Amino acid sequence: MRFDYGYDEEQRLGKAYDWGLFRRILPYAAPHRFKLALSMMLVVALTLLELSVPLITKEIIDRYILPTGRIGESADKAGGQVLLVDPEDPDAAAVIARYPRWFRIHPDHAEIRLEDMAKLDRSSLGRLRQKDLAGLGLTSALFLGVIIAIFVFTFLQRMVMEIAGNLIMHDLRMGLYGHIQNMPLRFFTKNPVARLVTRVTNDIQNMHELFTSFFSMLFKDIFLLIGIAVILLVMEWRLALLTFLVLPLVVSVTIVFSRRVRDVFRLLRIQVAEINTRFSETIGGIKVIQAFSRQRQNEETFKGLNHENYLAGMRQINLYAVFMPVVEMLGVTATAIVIWVGGWNVLDQLMSIGVLAAFLAYMRMFFRPIRDMAEKYNILQNAMSSAERIFLLMDTSGAPKPETSAMDSVGPLKEIRFHDVSLAYNEGEPVLRNIDLAINSGETIAIVGATGSGKTSLVNLMVRFYDSTEGRLTVNGMDITRIPPAIVRSRIALVMQDPFLFSGTLASNIFFSANGLGDRERQRILAASCCQELVDRLPDGLETRIGEAGATLSSGERQLVSVARAFSTDPELIILDEATSYVDSATEMHLQKAIGNLTQGRTCIVVAHRLTTARSADRIVVLNNGIIVESGNHETLMDAGGYYHRLYQLQAVSPP
Repeated sequence: MRFDYGYDEEQRLGKAYDWGLFRRILPYAAPHRFKLALSMMLVVALTLLELSVPLITKEIIDRYILPTGRIGESADKAGGQVLLVDPEDPDAAAVIARYPRWFRIHPDHAEIRLEDMAKLDRSSLGRLRQKDLAGLGLTSALFLGVIIAIFVFTFLQRMVMEIAGNLIMHDLRMGLYGHIQNMPLRFFTKNPVARLVTRVTNDIQNMHELFTSFFSMLFKDIFLLIGIAVILLVMEWRLALLTFLVLPLVVSVTIVFSRRVRDVFRLLRIQVAEINTRFSETIGGIKVIQAFSRQRQNEETFKGLNHENYLAGMRQINLYAVFMPVVEMLGVTATAIVIWVGGWNVLDQLMSIGVLAAFLAYMRMFFRPIRDMAEKYNILQNAMSSAERIFLLMDTSGAPKPETSAMDSVGPLKEIRFHDVSLAYNEGEPVLRNIDLAINSGETIAIVGATGSGKTSLVNLMVRFYDSTEGRLTVNGMDITRIPPAIVRSRIALVMQDPFLFSGTLASNIFFSANGLGDRERQRILAASCCQELVDRLPDGLETRIGEAGATLSSGERQLVSVARAFSTDPELIILDEATSYVDSATEMHLQKAIGNLTQGRTCIVVAHRLTTARSADRIVVLNNGIIVESGNHETLMDAGGYYHRLYQLQAVSPP
């Protein structure tokens, strides 16, 4: 069999349709919309509380700290700040009586100048401003309550958003994992493992911040900007419009920055996937690397990939190193305008000090969301770069779904028939051509031929790892493409040349797809598969932990486990892909006995490299360059003196 083992390089995508990506994400967020809505409500409340802080500060300064009132139309033409007092208040009347020279008495009120207040003793000043002190205490308590409420609402909002974000990522990761599991083998020959791992781990995690930080905080920042702009215009619209002159510059800088940073994030996602791919290949092929002393050359290749990733990271840093100071400088410029113009207004008594203090506080708040939005844009670009890759993978089509009418059971396996079947892994390069073959229930068929003749490809069609590019393959007269792969595979057990075992217990590997088996049935399977001796020899029996890919077991032991796993499913069709190739003679005897028990009374297909294995088959199918050149039993083919005879004689002289 010939695969196209050349991996597809990461695609460098063109313009991203962000709104289209958002629409793709929304179905994963829909089940958690109530949590998201609650988070948004908390954000609104939190924003309103934050907007109230400078207003409370303004009230404290203007109403309770500084003297109230301004001399303009009063009798004092000198101008200045005054404190208005009620002469009918007993405390105020006592102070006026003690210091009459400093007060001006009017029909409805009395007033004292700011500079004259400094001449009063501490006790008199306290009695005079008793209401201000009481109001200051109440307002300070209100201020403290707002700060506590901001803390509580921030905590609740973060918790709700984190829960919703993690649940969305959980659903997205499961959807992607399920999609990958159902992809045909053709897909995995073009996508290295590390790239797929990057999609399921790093890229999904990148999208996590999109929900936990971006959406809620962006909504908060926009709401905060609008609220601040409205308050500034209401307080002092001329000064507000003057400070807003820097906004076009901020918008221009942000647009230029966003266009450049998007390409950088795309490049970073590609580089991370390539690094993961190289590292995965290094670990998987470490024996070959060390055996051929290729560590240094391999390190140089990895160094090149790592350096490209470093350069992409530096491009990102350079962009932010320019953008953030520019925004900060524009913010300082706006603040300087407020101090200069607002200060003159205060001196000219056109604005109170409290309004100026609130204006400065709001200006600091105004540019904070702008800086935050730049950071959120960072998150957005990172997430969208990952989303592009994720949905590109999700859009890769898997095996076509069978028709609904064909979802029912096909009944006991009676016949598998190839009708002029051809298969090409790459267009224009067929590995099987015009195969006509019938396999009947109870038969043992051996498939033989030289390396690359198409033996394993024939098996791949029967197990539906691939579908034919031409012709039809039928099971009991029904086109196999109309039968769900799960139904086809539930009737088949595949014992491969190099079986794969999963990390876990021995029992979880043997009874991999067989649930609910009793102890007696388990013992029968272990005995029939000649696996009982292996179980008894291991320290924890069936509960013995084995390493990844069964690394703690020998090749013969792994093969015995594979045969036992096939036994546990009670299949109708057994496919043996030269199951005894890599074992010693003693282990081969156990395997032959186990395989004999397994194939008894079942349809069996043997992919044989060693032709001595095929001698006992009911029928031998001989392949050469993807074509069936001969078919018959051993004696018939030997008497014919054709291709099979030559192969057999060659192996007899030089056994593999």
